[in-house]
Amino acid sequence: MPPKRPTIAEILPGLALAFVVGMLARVVHQRLPEAAAGALGEVIFAVLFGLLLGNLAPLPSVLAPGIRFSFHVVLRAAIVLLGAAFSFQQVIAIGGKALLLIAILMALALAVAHLLGKLAGVPGKLATLIGVGTAVCGNSAIVAVAPVIGAKDDEVSFAVATNTLFGTAAVLLYPVIGRLFGFTDAVYGTWSGTAVNDTSQVIAAGFAFSEEAGRVATAVKLTRNALMGFVIVGMGLAYSKAGAAGTGAGTGLGARLKQSIPLFVIGFLIMALLNSLGVFQWLSGRAPVDVGKLLREAARALILVALAGVGLSTRISAMRHTGFKPFLVGLAVALATSGASLLLIHLLGPASL
Repeated sequence: MPPKRPTIAEILPGLALAFVVGMLARVVHQRLPEAAAGALGEVIFAVLFGLLLGNLAPLPSVLAPGIRFSFHVVLRAAIVLLGAAFSFQQVIAIGGKALLLIAILMALALAVAHLLGKLAGVPGKLATLIGVGTAVCGNSAIVAVAPVIGAKDDEVSFAVATNTLFGTAAVLLYPVIGRLFGFTDAVYGTWSGTAVNDTSQVIAAGFAFSEEAGRVATAVKLTRNALMGFVIVGMGLAYSKAGAAGTGAGTGLGARLKQSIPLFVIGFLIMALLNSLGVFQWLSGRAPVDVGKLLREAARALILVALAGVGLSTRISAMRHTGFKPFLVGLAVALATSGASLLLIHLLGPASL
């Protein structure tokens, strides 16, 4: 018999707690100094507050269904809405050269994460999350890929913490390094746009150098973001193939596609297509609100609630059991991506607007 689905009444208490924790994270983040707020995203506070609350004392079992709902269902809804922030035109506008550079670095980050993760004994799914966080768009990519590959809550928490740590370090160090070595705006903007993790961190690092560098960095980063849908599908195909091989099930492309492209991924791609076609802009012209902005803000809020649920359901004892090797893997991936980015910019030239 399949497990009984929880009722709305059973979901509400835990979901309400996740909502309160997520909104508390937003309030605290909004009260940070501007420099700190640019370096530290809201999501790290949602995970941190959830971890603290969930581990200081055992939570009542009545909260469990709603907390699970926040991570599984709310997260998938957020991923669908995230599609409204991506446009296929971004990929075209930045140019083929920059797109090639981004593709190479994404492949490198994923390869290094998996290779070092295997050598260090880091769980494969955690290594994948660290890799996609560095390769694509930070915490958004982590939370989007996690349900596709079946990652555990503690693996998501660890990956988010690792991504935030090294992304924050990049915000502080990149402008200093760029000025020390006399980078041009285009070189620095391309470097930070390809090698820094979260969008907020890229913007902070880019504009800390100059206005032009900030614009280049943002354009490059948005191109990385626009590729997230392809990465999600690719990860799903890879893991469904591995799962089928492990169980002896069929590995035909049709079966793997069915397993690896759940409805929320299709929803994400549809939203990105609608945004690319200008549907949300058209609707905004006929409505009293900016529809695209409203959808993006809703996605951000839902991600906060979902990651608060991740923190609430994660036990630090399980993370302690994993050890600090994932952080070392994350550091190695960040350094490899940063160094390779500079080498490719030297060989191929920087992006330009």
